[in-house]
Amino acid sequence: MLWFFLIFSTLSWGIAEIFYKKGNKAEEKYSHLKTTVFVGILMGLYSLVVLCVEDVSIKSLPENFVRYLPVSLCYIVSMTCSYFGVRFIEESLSDPIENTSGAVVPILCAIFLHEKLTPVTVIAVIIIAVGILCVGFFDKEGKEHRVKQFGVRLAIWAIAMPFCYMLLDAIGTFLDIYYTDSVETTLLVNVTEDNLEHTANCCYEFTFFIISMVILAFMEIKKIRLFSIKGEAINEVVAEDGEAKKIKWYQVPLKQKDKILAAAFETAGQATYLFALSEGAGIAAVILGAGTVITSLILSRIILKEKLSKLQYVFILIIMVGIIMLSLVTA
Repeated sequence: MLWFFLIFSTLSWGIAEIFYKKGNKAEEKYSHLKTTVFVGILMGLYSLVVLCVEDVSIKSLPENFVRYLPVSLCYIVSMTCSYFGVRFIEESLSDPIENTSGAVVPILCAIFLHEKLTPVTVIAVIIIAVGILCVGFFDKEGKEHRVKQFGVRLAIWAIAMPFCYMLLDAIGTFLDIYYTDSVETTLLVNVTEDNLEHTANCCYEFTFFIISMVILAFMEIKKIRLFSIKGEAINEVVAEDGEAKKIKWYQVPLKQKDKILAAAFETAGQATYLFALSEGAGIAAVILGAGTVITSLILSRIILKEKLSKLQYVFILIIMVGIIMLSLVTA
């Protein structure tokens, strides 16, 4: 079952990245917030399933929800940053940068936990850092296109988002060590070795759901319809001749199908993620760390028709080598 979980999570998250890019359009101002809402709703539904099938203490869940909040917020804010970034930059450029968050975690452990970095870890971190810098340095054509199309300010914000994701996700992962390493050291209450990770996961997904409801309320105040695009009415669709026609109620979700599919694949990958780590943390770290990037890169080229320079692909390959090295060392 280990390999099934690994392959399923890797493919699900890789496919989700493609739909994130397709669903978060530059011209749709709040598309990244809408994506966060859809992901939060599905995450919340899945957490209910976990509560039904896993031995998670419902009585202690509110307290654990508050205790786990710093970790949840790091993960959720980082994902929203990612959704914003892919509105303006290529998925094949964004994803390799985002998934180098694993290189930041050993550095945080060395600084705050005084853990020693092995020579191989240091080399892997340097390789990843050099790869990231060079991928950005040789993105001259992409930078010029973004500045011309979106302006200097927005172009800078766009390229900054993958780095924001990388840092926030790394901090969240670092903090997660305190919560899921063992029942003796965890800050969560009334947990066992069997339900520790599932309890943490439920807290994260419930937080995601609550934040999605807050965003939904914000959009309601701003009169932004969840299923509308560029201000058009929910129950209308603009025909080619410019005439607005009514659509059926069951056709409404199709207006945001890419965002919904992204949320579905994200949640599906999350559903098997914990099982993969629990059955084989070592190989899971390697496959999930590098496999998702490889999957999204291949699909970006095939489905999205994205094309980077040859040098950028070389340095993305270098980043991948660093991620695999780091995953093997820290597994």
